[in-house]
Amino acid sequence: MRNLFTHFRFVVTAELDALMKAGELPEGLDLARVAVEPPRDPTHGDIATNAAMVLAKPAGMAPRAFAEKLAARLKNEKDIVSAEIAGPGFINLRIADSFWHDRLADILTARASYGDSDIGQGRRINVEYVSANPTGPMHVGHGRGAVVGDALANLLEKAGFRVCREYYINDAGAQVDVLARSLHLRYREALGENIGAIPEGLYPGDYLINTGVTLAKRDGDKWAKAPESEWLETFRLFAIDNMMGLIREDLAALGVEHEVLTSEREVSSAGAIDKAIAELDKQGLIYVGTLEPPKGKLPDDWEARPQTLFRSTNFGDDVDRPLKKSDGSWTYFAADIAYHFDKTQRGFNEMIDIWGADHGGYVKRMQAAVTALSGGKAALDVKLCQLVNLFDKGVPVRMSKRAGTFVTLRECVDEVGKDVFRFVMLIRRNDQALDFDFAKVVEQSKDNPVFYVQYAHARASSVLRHAREEFDPMMLEPDGLASAELQLLNDRDEIALIRLLAQWPRVVEGAAETHEPHRIAFYLQEVAAAFHGLWNKGNSDASLRFIQSGAKDVTLARLALVQAMAFVIASGLQVFGVAPLEELRG
Repeated sequence: MRNLFTHFRFVVTAELDALMKAGELPEGLDLARVAVEPPRDPTHGDIATNAAMVLAKPAGMAPRAFAEKLAARLKNEKDIVSAEIAGPGFINLRIADSFWHDRLADILTARASYGDSDIGQGRRINVEYVSANPTGPMHVGHGRGAVVGDALANLLEKAGFRVCREYYINDAGAQVDVLARSLHLRYREALGENIGAIPEGLYPGDYLINTGVTLAKRDGDKWAKAPESEWLETFRLFAIDNMMGLIREDLAALGVEHEVLTSEREVSSAGAIDKAIAELDKQGLIYVGTLEPPKGKLPDDWEARPQTLFRSTNFGDDVDRPLKKSDGSWTYFAADIAYHFDKTQRGFNEMIDIWGADHGGYVKRMQAAVTALSGGKAALDVKLCQLVNLFDKGVPVRMSKRAGTFVTLRECVDEVGKDVFRFVMLIRRNDQALDFDFAKVVEQSKDNPVFYVQYAHARASSVLRHAREEFDPMMLEPDGLASAELQLLNDRDEIALIRLLAQWPRVVEGAAETHEPHRIAFYLQEVAAAFHGLWNKGNSDASLRFIQSGAKDVTLARLALVQAMAFVIASGLQVFGVAPLEELRG
């Protein structure tokens, strides 16, 4: 069984169909809004349904009267122990322990693939993430976007989507010209020239020094005295190539790989902007007009002039958006329209972009363009990643990319490790600021979620290692544990942990549908807490320990629970791109 809530929704709707056929409810009730999910208060039951609340009115009945009819039938289902009506008509169901024991066997049979889903039905989805300007090594903020995008791609694959991981190289525009000029300075420095202080407006980082040396070795002093018009393109391409090499190395250290890298320059040079704008023009969405002054600007600060505009307000944007600059060249927005048009042309009707928080004002216009270009067939979801605040033992670590003193992503990953970095980037919603303390993220305490979850897996591995000293290894194989006498697991905390593990498929589907990988982190912490709680009960009461000397059947049943918990933790960490630890070293 994949999603137990989907299973019980089928049970509920089957009983509703039976009531309609029996004439106890009007025929033709629309069951689409019937939900089956965990109750808000776990003490009320295992599962709750809103069926009476959403169907009583169309059935011409009072909600409680409707609930009583449905509850009476649900009580007769073999896996349902009780069906109690709460409040105005919610029905809370308690499920038999035998049902939970069967789910434990499901987990052991599926192993780390437990939670795999087919809700994506093989649909193609494009996830574009990182897409940092190729002007230098990546900083920690880029790393957050990289991890969020990569984990989301993993999550969507687990949920049955066909995912394309894409990086958009912003290799056109003013910033790469600045990069080329900065490299020319370092090139001259490599030739022995004293360049003095880096001029304002150029990139001052040391990362360009080696690139300058490499170019000097290749070309000698060929470009030292040449006018900019002769060397700019060569230096631009050389710098972009080298910076992308740095970025790929940084991403590899983080365990991130993209299947597709798309160049903004190549998209533009292929005439994609003209094609995309022509498509919008064909729909009557392009016009020449004058915009109102931006909010906060005084009239004398504003130069009203006719501009080529896209009617983005037709699709929910606040104002129509310019497509050309005053010099007649295309805006960044026009280039981004072309890029997303290219995605739709490649067959992607579902797209997710991971952007930095400073692009928040750009979301509506881009979604408007995607809707227009696809005739409403394509959808763009933009996930904005808020800033990462760096600390070391509570003291802020300052970043300043323009000053060349920022803490790079690679430095951070080398300091704490890939897996720790990835997990920490996912413990908060992407739209919330994240504090990253170098000391705290490697601290071995229950207050550190990375340690807390990994400790649960390491503890489980330790229990299973000790068990191999007393049992035939074949008995401890997952298939062997699945056939243990699982009904011997009757402590309420044992059943509670099984119930929690059985929710994993629902967590996967919910997180995939909402594009929220942080939900996995919350769930893993909850599982770890439940397991550590069981461990601590065993420390207080020896009869509750996982390995019971002289009680083979009870021990095997408990080992089945330990192994199932480890599989679910491993499955969640797999989504995060994090390796589960077999043991922790201080």
